[in-house]
Amino acid sequence: MSQCEESTSGGSNTSSEPEELQIPVPNGHISGLWWGPKNQQPVLALHGWQDNAGTWDRLAPLLVPEVSVLAIDLPGHGLSSHYPPGQMYYLFWDGVYVVRRIVSYFKWKKVTILGHSLGGAIGFLYAGVFPNDIDKLISIDIVSPTIMEPSVQASRCGDSIDRILKYEKLTADSLPCYDYEEMINIVEDAYKGSVTRESCKILMKRGMAPSPGGSGYHFARDVRLKAAGVGFISLDLVTEFADRIRCNVLNIKGKPGMSFEKPHYYQMILDRIRNNAHACELPIYSPQVKLDSGLYE
Repeated sequence: MSQCEESTSGGSNTSSEPEELQIPVPNGHISGLWWGPKNQQPVLALHGWQDNAGTWDRLAPLLVPEVSVLAIDLPGHGLSSHYPPGQMYYLFWDGVYVVRRIVSYFKWKKVTILGHSLGGAIGFLYAGVFPNDIDKLISIDIVSPTIMEPSVQASRCGDSIDRILKYEKLTADSLPCYDYEEMINIVEDAYKGSVTRESCKILMKRGMAPSPGGSGYHFARDVRLKAAGVGFISLDLVTEFADRIRCNVLNIKGKPGMSFEKPHYYQMILDRIRNNAHACELPIYSPQVKLDSGLYE
C-alpha cells in the first residue's frame, strides 16, 4: 500500500486499477482508492450509508484519464478506522469534518465532490458551510440531508441512544459471522434486485472482514453506524444551507429513485439551490440504478 504522501508527488498513471492509500486522522486513518493521474487534483467521491469506496469501482475507471478520482471510506466504513469506544457517529456532520480534513491535508483550494445518498448529503452541507471552497457538487439520488420534523426527531432520540449503548457492548467475536456466499446473499437480498450479484461482490471487497475466530466473515463497518439516529437537520436549517450554495450543481435522480417521507421537499430544496448556485442541472435517469442501500445487517 502506498503512503498518501507519495500519491501527491506526481506521476501520470492512467491504469484502470486504483491505488490504495491512507490519510492520517486523529482517530487513525481514512482509507481511499485513487484512480488516474496523481499530478492533478481528483474528484472526491463519497459513498452512501454503510457502504464504502467500492461504490465507485465501476464508474471511476470510465472517467480516467480525463479526471482523477479519490474515493474514500467514510469513518467506520470499509477499511477506515472506527471511532473509539464511547464516541457516537453523527453521519452528516462527520463527513463534513472528514472532507475538510482531506482538503486541508492535500492543500486543495477548491474541491469537486461526487456523492451518492449520504455522500451527496455531505457534499450539500460542505457546499453550504464552505461556499467559497467548492467548485462542483454532483449528487446522485439525494439533494440534502434527510429532513426530519422536530417532533419525529424528539420521539426517536431515546431509542437511538439506547441502541448505541447496546451496540457498544458487542465485541468483535460476538458479531454475526457467515461464510462468503452467505454474506453475498445477504447483500444481494437487501438490494432487492437493483444491484447485480457481481456488484455486491465488488462492494464486499471492502465491506467484509475475516471473523476473529477465523471461521467465516463479518461486516467490516462499525455496527454503531446502524444507530446513528441523532443529529438530523430541520427544514429551516437545510434551506438556509441551500441558500448559501454558490458552486456548479448537478443533481441526478433515479426514476422513481429513493423514497422519502416528504418527497416534495426534494424539488423545493433544488429550487432554493438554483436561486444562488452558479449553475444547477437536474437530469432524471431511468431505469432506477442504486449504488448502495445501507439495508443489509
